[in-house]
Amino acid sequence: MTTPPIRRAFAELSVGQVHYAECGDAAAPAVLLLHQSPRSWAEYREVLPLLGRRFRAIAMDTVGFGDSAPPPWAPSIERWAGVAAELLDSLGIERAHVVGHHTGGVIAVALAANFAQKVGAVVLSSTPYTNEAFRIARAKRPPIDAVQEQGDGTHLMQMWRNRQGFYPTDRPELLQAFVLDGLKASGDIEGGHRAVASYRMEDVIARVTQPVLLIRATQDPFASPHAAELAEHLSDARIVDIEGGMVPLPDQLPEAFAGAVLDFLEGLR
Repeated sequence: MTTPPIRRAFAELSVGQVHYAECGDAAAPAVLLLHQSPRSWAEYREVLPLLGRRFRAIAMDTVGFGDSAPPPWAPSIERWAGVAAELLDSLGIERAHVVGHHTGGVIAVALAANFAQKVGAVVLSSTPYTNEAFRIARAKRPPIDAVQEQGDGTHLMQMWRNRQGFYPTDRPELLQAFVLDGLKASGDIEGGHRAVASYRMEDVIARVTQPVLLIRATQDPFASPHAAELAEHLSDARIVDIEGGMVPLPDQLPEAFAGAVLDFLEGLR
């Protein structure tokens, strides 16, 4: 099967220019992909062509990350979901399946809850359940990505070391991609983490009635333990494990990730 090309563009939205990349037939059912913080659409670079063979796959840069405009407001899960809904409208997409990884998964929950008419099925990859217990635990944890700039550049090595334990030791290109995206994060590399840490998912989760796939990366210590708890609060959810998956799952194991998404979405037809 021919691999479709990736097309990149900007949409002019209420927050300014929002960057996105897409792949596949514009007439095919749409799948919107939402990245973790502080990454960008690039964590789906290898996934897009795989999904694009059967869907119109669109990976957007969350406002404040990648090549999208910096936010005119404090980082917010609800506002990010609103911008995602705006993007769908601007592209003439009435309804899309939504895939989110880490922070992107939390945004996907808000999108499915607050814009239910726009969302078909939902895929939540390594997505935490952000209730009161989660917020208390996060409040006690120091920032992981914020570093103080140093004249000799040692802060760049510190960014690398802070994340090194959550990445495959034999895949330095994955960690390099993280550092490059982190350096572009509108001066607020921790904004996504703070937004997740303050989000009251328990207030909206009952409104997520769409079919949900929970992808659990077995070697992801941040979110993997939350999958079963999250499933308990969803009316139609199933869990699929991706063995060996770590924090950079979509670009670490793109074929396994895309395969899980495709199996789920095609099983709904």
